[in-house]
Amino acid sequence: MQETHDRFRKFNTRETYPTQRLDNDLCQVVRARGTLVFVRGQVGQDIDNFESIDSMSPYDQADRAMQNVKQLLEEAGSRLEHVCRIQIYITDRKYRDDVYQAIGKWLRNVYPVSTGLIVNGLARPEWVMEIEATAVIPEP
Repeated sequence: MQETHDRFRKFNTRETYPTQRLDNDLCQVVRARGTLVFVRGQVGQDIDNFESIDSMSPYDQADRAMQNVKQLLEEAGSRLEHVCRIQIYITDRKYRDDVYQAIGKWLRNVYPVSTGLIVNGLARPEWVMEIEATAVIPEP
């Protein structure tokens, strides 16, 4: 059977959420054979280490999340300029301005469609925002 997707940065939730009873096989980004790239929700933690972000502002968390999105897109063969859609999750409406300002800095002149949601919480209590992205890989 031929694979239809490339999966980057595979992990199991046993390691990433050791205090929770989870055992799910996931990855950070999927590139569909062809042109679509799906980036898993990114938060304010560096994707290579999980240092504490308790003291990070909502702006700084969003800025770090966008650094992650950029890195993952590039690993999959795409770029921020090719983002078509974003979904932003925020745990409190008061964080909206800071989070959207940080994201807007990274997506200046890109014009993706965007959905923003206020949610009761994310997987860890210190996370105040999360962003998902869908991008394309342009044909040569």
